[in-house]
Amino acid sequence: MIVPRRLTILASLLLAGYCLAQELKPEEDPYAGLPPKRAALERMLSERGASATFEAAVKKAREQGVGEQAILEATFLYLVDRREDDKLAALLPEFLKRRDNFKIDESEIFAVREDWLAVVEYVQAIAALLKDDRDGFKKHITEAFWLSPRQGSAFAPHIDRMRLDEAMRGVKIDPAARLQPLFAGEPLALSSLTKDRKALLFHFWSPWSRECEDSMPDFKTTALLLGKHGIAVASLLFEATPDAIADAKAIVNALGAPPPGAWLVDRDKDSLHRMLRIQSVPSMVLVSPEGRVLFNGHPSEDRLWEALAAIAPEIKRPVLKEE
Repeated sequence: MIVPRRLTILASLLLAGYCLAQELKPEEDPYAGLPPKRAALERMLSERGASATFEAAVKKAREQGVGEQAILEATFLYLVDRREDDKLAALLPEFLKRRDNFKIDESEIFAVREDWLAVVEYVQAIAALLKDDRDGFKKHITEAFWLSPRQGSAFAPHIDRMRLDEAMRGVKIDPAARLQPLFAGEPLALSSLTKDRKALLFHFWSPWSRECEDSMPDFKTTALLLGKHGIAVASLLFEATPDAIADAKAIVNALGAPPPGAWLVDRDKDSLHRMLRIQSVPSMVLVSPEGRVLFNGHPSEDRLWEALAAIAPEIKRPVLKEE
């Protein structure tokens, strides 16, 4: 069964039970009654906006006397929640520097020292993953699990990513594969989409995923942009039931006519979503005209745009509502 993706892995992290999500009215300030230093600390810990906004919160916290350990903790939460692995890996020297002189009594989010040490191992694992160092990744992520098993749900996605990348190296999509259009028409060969194109981007989605439905305007923007730069786009519905197809048509029709790219229904036998190990939606898979997998993951990942830039350097990532 394919399920909608979670919006964040931080909910499973919650290192010391620190709650970041709050339902607030725009005019409310939950920290108005706190001393200035505490208010600045709480705002920094809960900030999940743009990078400039977070940096402003960090600057304010420093001005109020908040220590560098708390700032590092807040930065860790911010980068993990936003899936900014490259920026997290860049902070590895700071984590290693503070590993042995970390003061648990001054921690804002860690309950025990092992939780902190697990995070240091986790950051080392991310740095190794970005370098394609499989042995280093396995060593550090295993130690992170050992030190703090309850954070395992936060570590697991990176293990899945490494295994997925390894599996995709042996996958080749058959350009002659034919799929049924979502709307009327004869089965369509994938080769007809890749003709005179630099690559093909598969967009796996479901009309029953709130994230898929909410992100459709952003998907339209992306699909139109890629089409202008020689990248074909094909949206694949993996449920072939009458209800799913009817709901999917209603969502696609709302995008305007004609909707961008090709809209297809995955086949039951030798399905592409099983071949590509799609376990949650939305997911995107970038393949070469020969069918080699260049990227497989969530649409928000930087790696997708890095793979696209390698094919068409003129492509610039748009600023999307969901990001």
